[in-house]
Amino acid sequence: MPPSSPAALLPAAPPPSRLRQAITALIHDPVMLGSLLLLLLLVALTVGAPWLTSHDPGTLAPRARLQPSSDAYWLGTDSLGRDLLSRVLYGGRLSITLAALVSVIAIAAGLVIGLAAGYVRRLDAPVMRLMDGIMAIPGLLLAVAMVALGGANIVTMVIAISIPEIPRVARLVRGVVLSVREEPYVEASLGSGTPALKVLWWHILPSTINPLVVQATFVCAAAILTEAVLGFLGLGFPPEIPSLGSIIAEGRPFFQRAPWIVLYPGVFLALLILAVNMFGDALRDRLDPRLSRKTKG
Repeated sequence: MPPSSPAALLPAAPPPSRLRQAITALIHDPVMLGSLLLLLLLVALTVGAPWLTSHDPGTLAPRARLQPSSDAYWLGTDSLGRDLLSRVLYGGRLSITLAALVSVIAIAAGLVIGLAAGYVRRLDAPVMRLMDGIMAIPGLLLAVAMVALGGANIVTMVIAISIPEIPRVARLVRGVVLSVREEPYVEASLGSGTPALKVLWWHILPSTINPLVVQATFVCAAAILTEAVLGFLGLGFPPEIPSLGSIIAEGRPFFQRAPWIVLYPGVFLALLILAVNMFGDALRDRLDPRLSRKTKG
């Protein structure tokens, strides 16, 4: 019997952890890495707003109104002499916070509704017709109506922006549940007497994680844009609370004289939405095995 080689006697190397696999995939995907770094940079700027600027976003300085960039005001001032840098950073913080809340609420509610509609056959038709009815209403129109009735506060804004996103998440989850429910291992688990809740938790719910993670990024981008549109239309937060949409709306009459009032918040808003959307697209391509196979092919 031939002697075994030294390499055969060595223990097999353990498989890489999921964290290491994620880091490796991130490094080898320039689009995902670049969009993630840009998103983290923008978030860090908004979080560090109190340390990056010494001006309060609501402090009025009439003598310094419509000043261009200078050592005292890095991005200039608006029509009331307020520091534009601090207003953009605090407005970006508000948009990111609101988008995160909307994403959590929409994903959580859509997940529960989608699981119920996809797994319980009697609930499928009535629940989906209700979701179709909500989707038939333009999301912006629904948000405008709710803000007009409930007032421009964080609770009303989050609920108003979340409601149009819930049916999209519910339909996505329902589709995943309908496909996974027919898998042999799920039918075998049900046939062996496993409770329905355990089947949902152990077999069906994990299949929804990847599409929900991707959907959460798109919900964030939609929430940021909707909040900016409401602020631009004058239906956003009160004037003393800076938001990117209201800053752009306030600077529109002075665009020819002081274009930076519209330019800087507009660029920040565009970069924020671009980073979230690009990261979501790259994440979808990475998590969807069909798209991964096409890319490799």
